[in-house]
Amino acid sequence: MRMKIVGTGSALPKRIVTNDELSQIVDTSDEWIRERTGIVQRRIATQETTTSMAVEAARKALEDAKVDPEQIDLVIVSTFTPDRSLPNTACAVQGAVGCRHAAAFEMNAACSGFLFALNTVYAYFSLGVYKTALIIGAETISKMIDWTDRSSCVLFGDGAGAAVVQMDNESENPYIFVQHADGEKGNVLTCDCHRKANMWSETSDQRETLWMDGQEVFRFAVRKVPECIGEVLEKANLSAKEVDWFFLHQANKRIIQSVAKRLNVEESKFPVNVDHYGNTSAASIPILLDEWKKTGRIKEGDRAILSGFGAGLTWGAALIDF
Repeated sequence: MRMKIVGTGSALPKRIVTNDELSQIVDTSDEWIRERTGIVQRRIATQETTTSMAVEAARKALEDAKVDPEQIDLVIVSTFTPDRSLPNTACAVQGAVGCRHAAAFEMNAACSGFLFALNTVYAYFSLGVYKTALIIGAETISKMIDWTDRSSCVLFGDGAGAAVVQMDNESENPYIFVQHADGEKGNVLTCDCHRKANMWSETSDQRETLWMDGQEVFRFAVRKVPECIGEVLEKANLSAKEVDWFFLHQANKRIIQSVAKRLNVEESKFPVNVDHYGNTSAASIPILLDEWKKTGRIKEGDRAILSGFGAGLTWGAALIDF
């Protein structure tokens, strides 16, 4: 069974925060951040919310796909930073955009979220349940950050990206994916964002911010991402050089460079925008796809591998044609 991305959209906060601005509030510098991450600036939500950006990205993706909202069968929003627990963000998007006939739910696979949502849609398509879906990755990570921790606060940004996906029985190449998780190592990247106590509990109700063992996450990414891409290539009976694009989660430029080196593929095939937006978690891959598509760099028939990796730990890859 085949699947195709027919439209993309993205939404980003207006507020730009540069490395130099961060150096005024935390012990860091533009040189330190650039050298270790490749990040120059990031977008930070001030008036925008996870929901408002998800809605904006969804509308742009539907317009790009020339698909009526009422044609959408399924809406999935992937986020670990929802504005509220109930109703879920996907239902809020469904109502705002007018996807009246669509089922809608939210999922959390952290930075792998968009990819895992794409794989979930493929499963529905394969069973013949749905034919057209709207997938969104949206985050306001800035509200979860400890802005005194220079090791983590410099890494993240806010934003949303969306894609309209349809069954495609005309394409010669099937959609192929792998996805993995390792909960035993999940404590290297954590974020407690809900109350942990009730009136009978002796547990503190203090909420914790995002925390990450950066070196361990880096080692995990540079090892597992090439492995899962290799799994997909083996399933597809392709070499890495036969792939036009590698759209990786935008966590760190050094990770992307390391993956390219391990796969023995030129870096020009690995699009990068982490320098402008930072790590936007589940939003990073769809924002990158939208940017490359809107600037004409993705052509009809291009073959791409998407790879997400992050908290959980979760990781995976997928092969898809445009």
